Amino acid sequence: MLFSAPVIGIRTSVFISCFCWLLVAFGGLQASVGMAAVHDVTRSGVVGDGKTLNTAAIQRVIDACAGEGGGTVHFPAGDYLTGTIYLKDNVRLDLAAEARILGSTEVAHYPIMLCDFPSRVDNYNARALIWGEGLKNIGITGQGIVDGQGPAFHGKMASVAEMTQVKQLFAAHGRYVPEESYLNRPFLIRLIGCREILVEGVTLRCSAMWMQHYHNCDDVTIRGITVFNHGCRNNDMIDIDGCRNVVIADCVADTSDDGLTLKSTGNAATENVTVTNCTMRSHCNPIKAGTESAGGFKNITIRDCAVKPSEVDEVLLGRREGLAGIALEIVDGGTLENVHVSNITVEGTHAPIFMRLGNRGRPAKRIGPAQPVGTFRNVVFHNIVAAAASQTGCSITGIPGHRIENVTLSDVRIEVAGGGVSQHAPDGVPELEGQYPECIMFGVLPAYGFFCRHVDGLKLEKVKVHSKQPDARPVLIFHDVLNARVHGDAG
Repeated sequence: MLFSAPVIGIRTSVFISCFCWLLVAFGGLQASVGMAAVHDVTRSGVVGDGKTLNTAAIQRVIDACAGEGGGTVHFPAGDYLTGTIYLKDNVRLDLAAEARILGSTEVAHYPIMLCDFPSRVDNYNARALIWGEGLKNIGITGQGIVDGQGPAFHGKMASVAEMTQVKQLFAAHGRYVPEESYLNRPFLIRLIGCREILVEGVTLRCSAMWMQHYHNCDDVTIRGITVFNHGCRNNDMIDIDGCRNVVIADCVADTSDDGLTLKSTGNAATENVTVTNCTMRSHCNPIKAGTESAGGFKNITIRDCAVKPSEVDEVLLGRREGLAGIALEIVDGGTLENVHVSNITVEGTHAPIFMRLGNRGRPAKRIGPAQPVGTFRNVVFHNIVAAAASQTGCSITGIPGHRIENVTLSDVRIEVAGGGVSQHAPDGVPELEGQYPECIMFGVLPAYGFFCRHVDGLKLEKVKVHSKQPDARPVLIFHDVLNARVHGDAG
């Protein structure tokens, strides 16, 4: 049956917890879907000429595949132009090596959708090229490309009529309303309340907004993908948002905005996440937890990854050399705890390490009190090697009355530009409790290594910071820091 969607609609999702998430991590999803029937889209009227709009035809194939109990929807070599398509239970999209799914450049081909899970993301998005909600056992695999043709949407603003219609729908449900600068820029992939997800092997290019958003999902495996996301603002690589049991491995990305991005825009925590063997390039923060943090981040492991400068010169957001190599942020409430970052190399960036507990306090729902100050504790950085960092310095900062707790840095080696002057005094660094967190928010710091303030429980073991040029600032400054231990010479 042909799937149809109104220009504005409400989809209801069911959120189901999965207990056997390791099956996904070891390829269980790929096996279960891969053994089912294969549906070649070109045998059902889909045309791969890059010109024919195939939205309805592709949806018919997906629906037919789901109606038979699931299987693989295969795209052989060709260019397949489409608007929004909706995944279904037990269906995997598989792209041959010379296959491309091309997002239409007409915003009318992307219906506005109000998902069932309220969060701050309502403020950003209501459209996507590939959409799924409340699904199980789904995937996007192969050696082909999904290209959102995002630059075609750059600067497109919603009309007054569109905004009036959208405000009525979203506000009627007490939700944040998409802003006019975001509404007409579709995500490439948006999956909400889904479980048993596999995205493997494909190349994802040029979304008009975030590349892929996994929201309140369980058992997510992202493996061996390549992401290039430039041409628009807000071009993140991936946003893991309020998800549980996530494995990201062997991925390569170059993005205008943040790279590997953990978020918690609703009341669900992002937890049990393992990231390994990835290479991230970004004009902003290649590895980041935040900015939205309402549900918090728990049990996060990031290891054996490389941060490198972007290969793209044009900067729409951030800085050419990138901002923070690794940024951990709690500013909208929530708890960040049990985060382990190890075996990371960082080349370039303003500050290789940035940790921030702040008080922006954005609520997950439009109608509701501000979030209370969150909690930031139990973080370990081990074997971090950073080169060619700027003069700015790294920072670990809480706010008055709310300290970051129990942070360990061990075997950390950082090379910085140096050249700082002694007039950068610690008392001159403003608190900026409610400001958007960024490693450059305080300007050039009074320490060329680490500026630490409002911290309880800080251990530095074999931390070495080398300044390429003479620097009049101290390597370390502790201001309102309790229970600190430094082993070895940091300078």
